[in-house]
Amino acid sequence: MAGLWPGRAKSAAVSVTAANARADEMKASAAGPLFVLETLGRPVWTPRDYEAFAREGFMQNAIVYRAVRMISEAAASVPLLLYEGDAEHDHHPLLDLLARPSLDQTGADFLEAWYGYLLVSGNAYVEAVALEGRIRELHALRPDRMKVVPGAEGWPEAYEYTCAGRTVRFEEEPVAGVRPILHVRLFHPVHDHYGMSPIEAAAQAIDIHNTAGRWNKALLDNSARPSGALVYGGADGRMTAEQFERLKAELEDGFQGPRRAGRPLLLEGGLDWKPLSLSPKDMDFIAARNGAAREIALAFGVPPMLLGIPGDNTYSNYQEAQRAFWRSSVLPLVMRTAKALSSWLAPAWEAGRGKASHDPGRGQDRLELRPDLDQIEALSGEREALWARVEKVSFLTLNEKRAAVGYAPLAETVSSAPATRKHSE
Repeated sequence: MAGLWPGRAKSAAVSVTAANARADEMKASAAGPLFVLETLGRPVWTPRDYEAFAREGFMQNAIVYRAVRMISEAAASVPLLLYEGDAEHDHHPLLDLLARPSLDQTGADFLEAWYGYLLVSGNAYVEAVALEGRIRELHALRPDRMKVVPGAEGWPEAYEYTCAGRTVRFEEEPVAGVRPILHVRLFHPVHDHYGMSPIEAAAQAIDIHNTAGRWNKALLDNSARPSGALVYGGADGRMTAEQFERLKAELEDGFQGPRRAGRPLLLEGGLDWKPLSLSPKDMDFIAARNGAAREIALAFGVPPMLLGIPGDNTYSNYQEAQRAFWRSSVLPLVMRTAKALSSWLAPAWEAGRGKASHDPGRGQDRLELRPDLDQIEALSGEREALWARVEKVSFLTLNEKRAAVGYAPLAETVSSAPATRKHSE
């Protein structure tokens, strides 16, 4: 437990006297014992249905599909730079690992799968594979196959991955200081171990959108118009059972389905066809479908304008919507991922340099991944405006201007500073 979760609180179930007697005891959370579950030591299944989210949401809803693809592809396209303090590493084994995390995936493929799992399920899991004391591969695992195993203190002590009737337990560190599984989850207000998917928040809107689409498809299959009524105008106003069954069979065989749409009815024996129509009020399902689409886009943080959804286009132009999309949806996700990967993988190389990888206060010279914001084309206008404002300032030196836009000072003017390309923005 101590090796898998360094820095986690020890059991808070000790008495006050014992705690005072042990001067070297680690700091602990007073709420720690409250996390202990009744199913202690057993896997805790996620209370949500990932398969339903994947099928009804991502696989059968164009708005969800496009929103997830837009965010995941945009986030995966942002290059990650590696820094040690203020010095940038142009070449490093960690960069090589992220560029080619496995034999069948590139770095973009790996990150796109990572972001996709996170958006669909609210949870993303990555396995670190080591060989001869070095991390060689990273694998994004399906969230529906992973289970959290809480320990005696309520914190996860292991993970179990189940597939094809076999279960693998991840507990031992592949490299000193590196957990076998990195679990990143979106905030969930009522669950301790699993995150909440945006699809869950938009579930009702997705149902409305999908149901309206099925209704429209059924309407098209029925000659793109609602059914009518056959009125029998016989003397007694009633048909015999034999006449009713014969008429029903003839209608089903000769007039139902898209291939038979538009065929004329041949009526006899006092039958009269009364077509039915939909009023404008009944046709509001189209507006309801567009409203549901906007609600789905809201849950994912994608401006409706970028998804081609009519109405509620609050942005004056497409470029403004793009900037809002990157600033409010993509970049927070990229920043969070960069920090999570840094905290997880950096100890594998820091331990080799004699650093205390478990000490959170080890200084500013730790390895850290940062996104390269200069490579984002959608933000080029903001960057050019910043450069123009800084260039016009007369009371700043050259290196002060470089620092203001995120670049390191020139090496020849500051000999003690390493030559670096840029700082984090």
